[in-house]
Amino acid sequence: MLKKIFLEIKLRKEICSIGRLLFQRGFVAANDGNISARLSEDEYLFTPTNVSKGAVKPRMLVKVDGRGNVVKGKMRVSSESMMHLRVYKENRDLKAVVHAHPQVATSYAIAGVPLDKALITESVVLMGIVPVAPYGLPGSEALADTIAPYCNGYNSVLLKNHGVLSWGKDLKEAYFRMEITENLAVIMKYNEEMFQGRGALDKKQIEDLIRIREDLGIKGGGIPEGGHDG
Repeated sequence: MLKKIFLEIKLRKEICSIGRLLFQRGFVAANDGNISARLSEDEYLFTPTNVSKGAVKPRMLVKVDGRGNVVKGKMRVSSESMMHLRVYKENRDLKAVVHAHPQVATSYAIAGVPLDKALITESVVLMGIVPVAPYGLPGSEALADTIAPYCNGYNSVLLKNHGVLSWGKDLKEAYFRMEITENLAVIMKYNEEMFQGRGALDKKQIEDLIRIREDLGIKGGGIPEGGHDG
């Protein structure tokens, strides 16, 4: 019992730290975005709705069960809790989910363009492809359905006309995947604008990086598109 109490205290603090990072990086505006973490098999902590992620306090977080029912907390749970819960249902290995609106990655999401180019070694190893999920009304079961096919094969997903959803084995990994997604989007944007997409890694280079990914035990991600063998 004590172990669970200490875990909850730790996760509450970590969620608030991630919220501040999202706000400081400009990945969210006003009350945008939401963060969650799995506390136990059927309990989850969520950021509340209508609160800036940069101002969330541990006591504000809401505990819900796997069906979205509030177990503990005075504030209203995020309207997109069903989307988060669907991620956990689809992939039992995941322990944290982050949703935000980083500007460049969200612009790709609006256009329906996936982040699928092998431009830098780190993104190939750590992320792979970031696909685009079809549009779903925010807060709806339909939105949860759109992200379900991506929860096992990828590490983050662009939400059409909405933003980015990333996940991981803990809060740090889920947040870092959000950062990597936006960084890849920025690099793709500049590469396309300045150099017409030239310089992508070739097939052999990508294969070598995928082996590194496998050796590191990183699951999913897909294989991004490379340039001509050089």
